[in-house]
Amino acid sequence: MDFELSEEQRLLVDSARAFAAAELAPHAADWDRDHHFPVDVIKRAAQQGFLSLYISEEDGGLGLSRLTSSLIFEQLSAGCVATAAFMTIHNMASNMLACFGDETLKSQWLPRLISGELLASYCLTEPDAGSDAARLRTRARREGDEYVLDGSKCFISGAGSSDVLIVMARTGEDGAKGISCFLVPGDTPGVKYGRNELKMGWRSQPTRTITFEGARIPAGNRIGPEGQGFVYAMKGLDGGRLNIASCSLGAAQAALEQSLRYVEERKQFGKALSEFQALQFKLADMFTDLTASRQMVRMAAAKLDIQHPEATLFCAMAKRFATDHCFDLCNQALQLHGGYGYLNDYPLERWVRDSRVHQILEGTNEIMRVITARRLLEQGGMLDNLL
Repeated sequence: MDFELSEEQRLLVDSARAFAAAELAPHAADWDRDHHFPVDVIKRAAQQGFLSLYISEEDGGLGLSRLTSSLIFEQLSAGCVATAAFMTIHNMASNMLACFGDETLKSQWLPRLISGELLASYCLTEPDAGSDAARLRTRARREGDEYVLDGSKCFISGAGSSDVLIVMARTGEDGAKGISCFLVPGDTPGVKYGRNELKMGWRSQPTRTITFEGARIPAGNRIGPEGQGFVYAMKGLDGGRLNIASCSLGAAQAALEQSLRYVEERKQFGKALSEFQALQFKLADMFTDLTASRQMVRMAAAKLDIQHPEATLFCAMAKRFATDHCFDLCNQALQLHGGYGYLNDYPLERWVRDSRVHQILEGTNEIMRVITARRLLEQGGMLDNLL
């Protein structure tokens, strides 16, 4: 098992780090304060290929592995967690079209999603169907050559600013088998957007409720056959969980690096904070947690790349472990800064706010535990099959 990055991966990581340092980090605090969605910067990210990392080269993307994509998202999130997180959502939504859409639909929409001309949102969660997504109630009714959508989605990142909505809607029976996947243009008549939610973090990307009131789309905008939407959604979420865990890694590394600088500069009781053994131990534990989280994410990404039969399990475990530990690391970094960490003069409080939601979205960490425990208890007391 090789844990070293390839030369190509190192070059891509360096490129992402440079983009984050030049285009994201200098503006992240202003975007957060002003609730500004930096569409222009996201479009420049598309020029680097950051909006189509794991879309196949045949479809116009970079065709990178999920492991390499994770490395890039990690670097981008160190610059701005919220903006990088939206890029991961755009990648996931666009890849769903690339993987499961027909050639006509792909040719119409995919090139513009890859180029950043259009931005995409992913619409699964509903007011009454959060963790239990199979109970979603948004319905798509077939009428001739069209589908008519009625229902609502909530907590949709980019809503109101994105151009394309990848929507899960019910076309058949209750439960997972009755759900289908659709591409809905964001400006379709009958698509209505709620207010921009006032959130604890992720303030530099809009989050809105979307209501569908008789929204008509061509039947050709269905992605894949009827009844496959839930399957596509779950496949998308395996990678989505790695993406968001990667964003937590970036935030945690940025927080740790800031802490290392601070303990060298700050003096108390006549010496630098870095000379206190208690703080040395704290920093050592923080770095150990970050390294363990990073290895969990990379192992899960490697399993997803080879389509390992337990990839879903490892993605769930990695997401739970990394987002929990990285949030704790950001919080500990804030504590280490004392009162200064609580001020927005330093980025610590923003990293804490932004990374907190990672324990909730793409399946709450409680659901990650459900997935893990369920698979664990199916083993009959023997874990060899999960190694």
